[in-house]
Amino acid sequence: MTDIQSTLDELAKQTDKRTSVFEIEIQELKHSSLTLSGRVLDQSQVDNLHRLFSTHHLDTASISILNAENHERVHVATNHTGLYEKPTFGVPLSSELYYGTELEVLDEQGRWVFTRQTDGYLGWAYRPYLGEGTAPAASHLVLAPVIELRAEPDETSDVVTRVMSGTGVVVAETKDGWSRVQANKSGWLPSIHLRAINDLPKSLEEKRAATIRDSQRMIGIPYLWGGTSGNGIDCSGFARLLHRWVGIDIPRDADMQCHAAKTVEPPYEVGDLFFFAEDDSKRHITHVGMCLGGWKVIHSSRGNNGVYIDDLQKKKALMDIFVSAGSFLR
Repeated sequence: MTDIQSTLDELAKQTDKRTSVFEIEIQELKHSSLTLSGRVLDQSQVDNLHRLFSTHHLDTASISILNAENHERVHVATNHTGLYEKPTFGVPLSSELYYGTELEVLDEQGRWVFTRQTDGYLGWAYRPYLGEGTAPAASHLVLAPVIELRAEPDETSDVVTRVMSGTGVVVAETKDGWSRVQANKSGWLPSIHLRAINDLPKSLEEKRAATIRDSQRMIGIPYLWGGTSGNGIDCSGFARLLHRWVGIDIPRDADMQCHAAKTVEPPYEVGDLFFFAEDDSKRHITHVGMCLGGWKVIHSSRGNNGVYIDDLQKKKALMDIFVSAGSFLR
């Protein structure tokens, strides 16, 4: 019993809960017969259990395999919502999701659904904030940290809702420097705060110039663990937003970004990502910022309580934990 439980505990420990599931417990153990229950993401994990416990008559019929062939597709139908490790608002954010974000439903519990994003990132979302199917394909991205949608193309008209930085919207019409957009609600905002998907920067030089301008929009936005918008943003959420604004999708978390990026060496260029490792975390990479050229970095940090610019050559605390640099632009 002890050896079996230790093996299950080790498998659970090795599982990255952001992209996989391994929640298995011993339901019954009698002589050489072992019954397991719980849930996993893939059939391969069940196959592995049969290999590990091949000396037992193993019953895995009570294990739910979440990654079936067909899943319900839904999308975020509010302007912004949270993603959580557990089906409750009473836990810290894992991340936040923009209006229109596409999700697969893998499991349900009450009014909550266990979802997978297109990049494989998992988490619980509140079902009442989701809509069936996929949202209309976006024509533009919102550039402002947060911006009001108004009932009329007039800054004095009533506020209908607010949309967040990075949200994809559909522009229905334009008038006198204003655009009527469709997100979770329909309303008007100044066209200057939109970037057309068809006008995303193409060349490396254009992308670097855009990331410099775009990064300045977020200066002073407060730090929020799991945050992805002008309401509050964390380090990897900020790096991801800057890439989204130039048409590049990158992983959600700093360690994932480090693993996926192309490693680069000095001299560092605008748009490169700096990766850092702090001692108080199990993850090797715990922080990320974007290079503004040389050793200057713009990042969302707890130390600054938000998005600000630092120079690593002048800030020893940052240079001491600097690990490497990578790029999704080069």
